Amino acid sequence: MDIENGNADQHADQIEIIYEDEFLVAINKEAGLLVHRSWLDKDETRFALQLTRDAVGCHVFPVHRLDRPTSGVLLFAKSSSVARSLTEAFTERKVTKHYLAVVRGYMPEQGSIDHALSFKPDAIADKFANLDKPAQEAVTHWQSLAQIELPFAVSRKHDTSRYSLIRLIPETGRKHQLRRHMKHLFHPIVGDTSHGDGRHNRFFRSQYDCTRMLLHAQSLAFSHPIIGESLTLTAGLDDQWMRILEAFDWVESVEGLVL
Repeated sequence: MDIENGNADQHADQIEIIYEDEFLVAINKEAGLLVHRSWLDKDETRFALQLTRDAVGCHVFPVHRLDRPTSGVLLFAKSSSVARSLTEAFTERKVTKHYLAVVRGYMPEQGSIDHALSFKPDAIADKFANLDKPAQEAVTHWQSLAQIELPFAVSRKHDTSRYSLIRLIPETGRKHQLRRHMKHLFHPIVGDTSHGDGRHNRFFRSQYDCTRMLLHAQSLAFSHPIIGESLTLTAGLDDQWMRILEAFDWVESVEGLVL
């Protein structure tokens, strides 16, 4: 049995809750929102963990992460025991994750990248981490959903600019995996200020008023750790995403898109 967006509710203005039961709660994390407090962003005052806790009225436990600039499905458990079960499910690759992204260039119709990723420490968060870790296995699958060629010379090498709307399905969960894999394939994600192309990022800001990274965690599918039924959680797209889809005539490419 599939449960899609069961018990969806809007508990608070600050956060969009897309699923809640007595064991779990999932939100649609907005781009730019940190999952939890971090020494790297001492001045930040809004965090997904605290906002979710305040919205549901109980402590919540994160079971996975989304990068700050990434939006989409973020799952929490309401107890440490359920959190352990879900964390194990992620570790054992029993959770299917689907992302949407806009990348530079024309991506092939479908494919996979198996490219190990080295450990990239944060200056503060990983201050005491082992910096000699070997590169970790990292596998990502993709499907190209739509393409467009625009009459703008963003790069000096070309008179036009090409972009692809793709679905990304990570098999592993390494730090910045999707962003680093797309960079490795020379198809960086638009709006990625760490692993992307500044020229195309600036073009999207000026031409489409798009100030965010175009990477969205669209869905999570897994077995409910208590009930045992198949659970599919999906998160809608924000205004900036919709602006791009409409400008490029890509809306139909994502309508009804399911696992």
